[in-house]
Amino acid sequence: MTVPPQHGHQPGYQAGDAVALFAQCFHALGDNIERVVKGKRGVVELALVCLFSEGHLLIEDVPGTGKTTLARCMASSIEATWHRVQFTPDLLPSDITGVTIYRQNTGTFDFMPGPVFANIVLGDEINRASPKTQSALLEVMEERRVTADGRTHPVPRPFMVIATQNSVDMGGTYPLPEAQLDRFLMRVTVGYPDHASEVAVLTGAAANASPEGLSTIATAHHIAEFVQVAAQVQVAEPLYDYLVRVVAATRTLPDVRLGASPRGSVALLRAVRVRAASQGRAYVLPEDVKALAQPVLAHRLILTPEAELSGRTGADVVAEVLATVPVPQAGARI
Repeated sequence: MTVPPQHGHQPGYQAGDAVALFAQCFHALGDNIERVVKGKRGVVELALVCLFSEGHLLIEDVPGTGKTTLARCMASSIEATWHRVQFTPDLLPSDITGVTIYRQNTGTFDFMPGPVFANIVLGDEINRASPKTQSALLEVMEERRVTADGRTHPVPRPFMVIATQNSVDMGGTYPLPEAQLDRFLMRVTVGYPDHASEVAVLTGAAANASPEGLSTIATAHHIAEFVQVAAQVQVAEPLYDYLVRVVAATRTLPDVRLGASPRGSVALLRAVRVRAASQGRAYVLPEDVKALAQPVLAHRLILTPEAELSGRTGADVVAEVLATVPVPQAGARI
């Protein structure tokens, strides 16, 4: 069985070694990004899982923890088109998606693509823009196309939005609506580095280590091929059942006002396949579901006001679900 060709190109390897090549590329990208983003290997690998899942990533934390640096390092490690958009309160939807202009010399209307037409789109401080501008990303994040004046314009593939946002309790921010949060495959937090890593950051800064100086590890075409490799990772029937029971359990807990949707189930399935492939496996284990349930599902949950006042979070709910839903037996592996 061969890896499906992309855009008419026949890959030069067979599926027997495709997973091994996937794992090699995955870890090479992680090592490259860690040259600048120090001490955050777990966060880097989650971001790469998101990339190979063809999902979108929301990086949330306080200013100065390396959110934008992580996104820029990912873009620099891949030979692909990428655009950066600084979200501000006066940003308009057309500033992101593009605008149709009238050319007087030809008497025609032409669509001028906005910065969203790239393989990787970095939306910096996305929650500083108005809700109207934030909503301009809804269609393209879900359907990989932009509709303008009744015409649809597809964006390049692979396509990924990496958005950063400051904590919503900071001044001058607009909380992302639930419909948009649900379109992000993962939400991760970078967090402060430990002492040794922060010293390494200062040392790297003194040596002029920057995202622009990183080596290119893969092309957009390679990423597109490896997306197909991950999609072929096998999932046993008991693991499908386990994954759905985990997601469904988030809808029944008394502390949850709105649980994860079926979109969350699909997102978790795509992510666990990538994690399995990143470890050189052509099959999914329950450990893959446990490792990714929190970053994939927690931001999709809306808790009751009483739960929020008591300090409960979506991550707490997912942890409770994983502790209570029975895990399939090891013999269910295929």
